[in-house]
Amino acid sequence: MVLRSHLPFASMLAMLALPDGAAAASPVGYWKPIDDDSGKPTSIVQITENGGKLSGRIVQLIVQPGDEPDPVCSECEGNLKGKKVVGMQILSGMEQDDDEWSGGRIMDPNNGKSYKCYIEVEDGGKKLKVRGYLGIALLGRTQYWQRVQKPDPNVRAVRLSDGKMTPIAWEKAPSP
Repeated sequence: MVLRSHLPFASMLAMLALPDGAAAASPVGYWKPIDDDSGKPTSIVQITENGGKLSGRIVQLIVQPGDEPDPVCSECEGNLKGKKVVGMQILSGMEQDDDEWSGGRIMDPNNGKSYKCYIEVEDGGKKLKVRGYLGIALLGRTQYWQRVQKPDPNVRAVRLSDGKMTPIAWEKAPSP
């Protein structure tokens, strides 16, 4: 009986101890990067966690009219050179450090370059701040990614035209 009377109070204390949106604060899921120059979406990235480290791969492209719907990374070096962008791992080695994930790398498939990176979940889990940089975090650029639902695995790209997205389907998306 005494335990029961303290249960609502204990529950209330537990809720107060968690920051708002803490349950949704994980970066694991699907994200739509928004280009910081054009303001347009570029792809859908799936972020996963394995052994306390985050990685991310492109699972779908959002292409503009006239863009190649299934490009390869011609600027990449090593074993990524000439590989298809859809399915490519672009985020690796991120470890949690308080409210952010850092210590990893992000690769830009447009230029093939890899940068140090940190990410931070914002807006109750709806937005991801992604900062790529050289040397120190002041020398870099920031993108904001929007959380999205899991895309159709048979659609590797969508064409964005006049605000509408038209699927471009292939037989089957590549395995991770």
